[in-house]
Amino acid sequence: MRYRATVAYDGTAYHGYQRQLNAISVQAKLEAALTAIGGAGGSVTGSGRTDAGVHASGQVVAFDLDWKHTIGALRSALNVNLPHDIRVMEIDEADENFHPRFDARSRSYEYRMCTAPVADPLRRLYTWHVPPSLKVAAMQQAADHLIGTHDFRSFGSPPQGDNAVRTVMLARFKETDDEVLFTIQANAFLYRMVRRIVGTLVLVGQGQMTANTFRDILAACNPDSAGPTAPPHGLTLTAVTFE
Repeated sequence: MRYRATVAYDGTAYHGYQRQLNAISVQAKLEAALTAIGGAGGSVTGSGRTDAGVHASGQVVAFDLDWKHTIGALRSALNVNLPHDIRVMEIDEADENFHPRFDARSRSYEYRMCTAPVADPLRRLYTWHVPPSLKVAAMQQAADHLIGTHDFRSFGSPPQGDNAVRTVMLARFKETDDEVLFTIQANAFLYRMVRRIVGTLVLVGQGQMTANTFRDILAACNPDSAGPTAPPHGLTLTAVTFE
């Protein structure tokens, strides 16, 4: 039987989702838990390859398993064998052809920035501390240029092949107290695309760049024209949607 699961993890201790030879990954921990409950050593396929230090609350994975007990018992068995910073939140049976990456229609990420005068040590693993006085309205004006189908080569590289065209459905800022939250939804993302976008948008918020300059950077399809890459710990994969 193929199963589909929603997984949450704190990415601080991991070198990304994807299995690696000489580094700890979320995928390797999930596969070890699956083996511990009687799995045959198959792969746990994810909907996306989050970078080192990036978190997830809505990563979707799929795996095959001969399981004789209830769905609830399967979730519990996996969680007992997972480290404390990875949890299977939901699980269900799936079609035998279900593939979380190829069948996904969109992914959503959130990036959190802390704008307090002093960095909060209790939020240091989940927010990027950016000095106060970000011009969020200007950042939103720049982010509006992301909506639609574009070549996003200025902000990332394709994980496979050479196609850098992606469709962004949502790019929205929300400011609350001393935090700024950026939410972006697209059909797919390039490698480090969200972090490069956020790093460049922060330059707009700091008055070092205009919204029109940001638009020109997007159109240039030149990675050398973009701003710095925002650190990974502020980024969370929050949702993956399917048909």
